[in-house]
Amino acid sequence: MSTVRGARERARTEITAAIKDEARRQLAAEGAAKLSLRAVAREVGMVSSALYRYFPSRDDLLTALIVDAYDSLGAAAEGAHARTVAAPPRERWLSVCRAVRAWALAHPHEYALIYGSPVPGYAAPDSTVAPASRVGNVLISIVRAAYEGPGLALPPLAPVLRAEAERMAEDFAPGLPPEAAPALVAAWAQLVGLISFELFGQFHRVVEEREAFFEHAAGRLAHEVGLPVPPGK
Repeated sequence: MSTVRGARERARTEITAAIKDEARRQLAAEGAAKLSLRAVAREVGMVSSALYRYFPSRDDLLTALIVDAYDSLGAAAEGAHARTVAAPPRERWLSVCRAVRAWALAHPHEYALIYGSPVPGYAAPDSTVAPASRVGNVLISIVRAAYEGPGLALPPLAPVLRAEAERMAEDFAPGLPPEAAPALVAAWAQLVGLISFELFGQFHRVVEEREAFFEHAAGRLAHEVGLPVPPGK
């Protein structure tokens, strides 16, 4: 019985992967708004009723693709951080930023799915929150390490933002001073914006040396979250 169950589980895993692969192909060709379960079923050689046993609706399939994309991006960021864990915080920050950009350039359609225009009629469920937080959590951990080590150089917080900054720090950056939370959110938004501008063509005829420009901009973001420049740099 266990052998039969194992074979069924392997078959389900393989079919699920085939469905996702075809859905990603359709995303690249048509965009998320035109993703069709019937079209996916046809291309993988299934009847629609059979595909519904794997993904009951288009939104379920979209959610699976979104979670996969966030997890793949998060793994890239975490891997970059692990490879530079002994480096100063600023170097770790730059390494993670480079990894996020590299992933986006290698997976433009998946990046567009998670950071592009919202899909009409789709509302992301709570199951996407943890995968979506992986990159941010890596960046927060770098800033926390700096705070606990060489320290942070953060500008004073505007009084009007104090209560909101304290709430943000408590929600997602415990152990960090309130001044760090708005800086982290702004840096995260700017990182996504920089990559989106490059990926979606807004830098055309504006920025030609894009890798050098990104390196400079990521360094500025490190400065804005208070990461010190190592001596001699």
